[in-house]
Amino acid sequence: MAELSTLARPYAKAVFELAQASKNFAGWSAQLSAIADVLSVPAIAKAIRAPGVAKATLAQVVIDSLKGALDAQGQSLVKLLAQNNRLQATSSLAAQYELLRAEAESQVAVVITTAATVADAQKTALSAAISKKLNRAVDISWATDESLITGATIKAGDLVIDGSASGELERLKAALLS
Repeated sequence: MAELSTLARPYAKAVFELAQASKNFAGWSAQLSAIADVLSVPAIAKAIRAPGVAKATLAQVVIDSLKGALDAQGQSLVKLLAQNNRLQATSSLAAQYELLRAEAESQVAVVITTAATVADAQKTALSAAISKKLNRAVDISWATDESLITGATIKAGDLVIDGSASGELERLKAALLS
């Protein structure tokens, strides 16, 4: 079977276009997240893989499980995914939709991992610098990892900046061994 991300891509694009047309990015984010959460329940995940379960029944179980969290378009999406045997790709669909949404809203999720706790003033300054560098709004998640020794790593999508001492030591080791 094809990769789930490949299966989910056209659905994510279609949902994104619906959200963009209706200016309802947040609503679709909530619906996709709710669908993915329900489909991660072990009993429902098992039912999706079970042979002989009617597609319409699967769709209705998911819709009923969400107790009104879906609008008519959200329910239609669940039915379409069930009909095309794509319910298992919903988590990937939601993730791809969020990437499209972030791009459209000129936002990027950034993870900054530091060797030690960072003061609020430094966080604010670093946030502003990253926002300026990437030319978009940033949503920063902070983490601490003492194994970095000192410094930090910054991850924003495919961009990774490693300014940690442990990263420098790894680069030095690779240079010496090659």
